[in-house]
Amino acid sequence: MRDLGRRAYEPVWRAMQAFTDARDEATPDELWLVEHEPVFTLGQAGRPEHVLAPGGIPVLQVDRGGQVTYHGPGQLVAYPLFDLRRLKVGVREYVCRIEQAIIDTLGGWGIAARRREGAPGVYVDGGAKIAALGIRVRRGCTFHGLAFNIAMDLEPFHRINPCGYAGLEVTSVVECGGPASIDAARAPLVAALAAQFGLAPVEAAA
Repeated sequence: MRDLGRRAYEPVWRAMQAFTDARDEATPDELWLVEHEPVFTLGQAGRPEHVLAPGGIPVLQVDRGGQVTYHGPGQLVAYPLFDLRRLKVGVREYVCRIEQAIIDTLGGWGIAARRREGAPGVYVDGGAKIAALGIRVRRGCTFHGLAFNIAMDLEPFHRINPCGYAGLEVTSVVECGGPASIDAARAPLVAALAAQFGLAPVEAAA
């Protein structure tokens, strides 16, 4: 597990690609945690018309699945770099386990959350989205991952159709009564992800 701190999006994305391309069947799985500088990212299915008014926030076309989303300070982003073949986990099950880890983390704070059929991510009661998923699998290995809104400025989500849905409400952990810091959210999320995949986190240098 590597805590990268706060970093620009593109260098981390390129590092994920390089790690995935260079790994082999003996490479240990990694989990990268990061808080990004403000950026809109368009996935492979992303349509530019879903970016309504980016203003001064850059827009980056990337190679994950999904549509458009926003990353910014106060959002905990986790990139599982996992070998699904070694874990004996299919892509659909992988997505479900990631979602369940977020649901379990929220449950620990007394926040009820659920999946939505046909719309990957995690939603709280009332339908607002609190976490987005966008993944890529190459040679059986995952990169990209999840974006968990902890305590962030949600205004930029009004400048897009989040995940391609016009008018989709977006919320955060702090707005739902949970902790107000990335630091408080990091350990519970890592523990929940580790439990879902039967892995033991070992901290490594960023």
